[in-house]
Amino acid sequence: MKSSARVSLVLVIGMALGITLSVGTSVLAERQQENSAGSTLPLDELRGLSEVFGRVKADYVEDVDDKTLIEGAIRGMLSSLDPHSAYLDREEFRELQVGTSGKFGGLGIEVTMEDGFVKVVAPIDDTPAMRAGVMAGDLVVRLDDTPVKGMSLNEAVSMMRGEPGTDITLTIVRDGTQKPLVITITRDIIKVQSVKSRLLDKGFGYLRITNFQSNTGEDVHKAVRELKKENEGALTGMVLDLRNNPGGVLGAAVSVSDAFLRKGKVVYTEGRAQDAKLDFNATPDDILDGAPLVVLINGGSASASEIVAGALQDHKRAIIMGTRSFGKGSVQTIFPMSNNSAVKITTARYFTPSGRSIQAEGIEPDIKTEAMKVARVEDNGVQLLREADLSRHLSNGNGDKPVKEQSKGDEEEKSLADSDYVLHEALNLLKGLSILQSRSGE
Repeated sequence: MKSSARVSLVLVIGMALGITLSVGTSVLAERQQENSAGSTLPLDELRGLSEVFGRVKADYVEDVDDKTLIEGAIRGMLSSLDPHSAYLDREEFRELQVGTSGKFGGLGIEVTMEDGFVKVVAPIDDTPAMRAGVMAGDLVVRLDDTPVKGMSLNEAVSMMRGEPGTDITLTIVRDGTQKPLVITITRDIIKVQSVKSRLLDKGFGYLRITNFQSNTGEDVHKAVRELKKENEGALTGMVLDLRNNPGGVLGAAVSVSDAFLRKGKVVYTEGRAQDAKLDFNATPDDILDGAPLVVLINGGSASASEIVAGALQDHKRAIIMGTRSFGKGSVQTIFPMSNNSAVKITTARYFTPSGRSIQAEGIEPDIKTEAMKVARVEDNGVQLLREADLSRHLSNGNGDKPVKEQSKGDEEEKSLADSDYVLHEALNLLKGLSILQSRSGE
């Protein structure tokens, strides 16, 4: 989190507004003269703002205190910029700090605003929202009996957070459904485990990153070491699963990308301010020693997830599989204010190593694979008859030896195919890539 190194426009306008109301335009003229070396204040616009302020104070049906009006003006100014810029009062700023700690009471969804409604970027793994069936792309139109239209994003988030064990009902509009879905979710303590891992098959590892926290890079290194130990040797290939990963800390995205790259640019940012222009480069060593890598993304993969996918794609270090990512390619900086509030302002855009902007574009996968679930016919609850089940069935000439049972590996393979088609296809691709790589090395 960065501290403010330059004067906030919000603070300047707040000061100018106070000056206008207290001593009139003569002081503003002096202020304009003092700022002649830099940018001048928009006096006509500020006069209009002060006139509206005075009109509301004088004629609104109820008395409104100055703080409420000024904070409302600030919120409106920031919310008019983009969906991610916002004013945070003391309570909201505190909530933000709690939320980034990795433990808080809530539902477990990353959200943004779209057309006045709350849009789900991604549900977080192993949270009430995920278990209740909330999906990336869902539009939340009501929170309990309160319409979302007209709320700020911070107000909506504040309503969704709350004491563990309490319920909230979400009314959701989802593509492909004719009627809104009504889902009641019980809040819980959200503890986000950033990295999960397991072996998919002998030599083939699986890493799932749910979001990017400050220690995610270290956790990835640790997980790969443990997988190598479990595999009793180097890994032949790896699936890196970034589906429904809403992003997080920029440094963590750089660290994860660097883990699989030996050199080159990872990501760079560009903004108007000098300190918003940053370059991040990889250091030597690849934790997989060049073994094939497949990265899974979807519409719920945003921000830091897109940085990783874009970097590995541009360097041709990995094959990206899935569907186009969310397209959040902007950087937000938190500027704490003197009254313990803060402003969150979009200060830069992300660019992949080749110069592609992620913003509103997302990452296009190398291999498009729509999510689907493969179900066995037996899954309908009816056990199909086989020849061996028929009475007086003809013997097979082999002494009616029992059918060979499936190996554990076969069972896991079928289970994987049933539960996650995209991951199953990624594993098949990895196996093919490892064969090609071994042959090319011969």
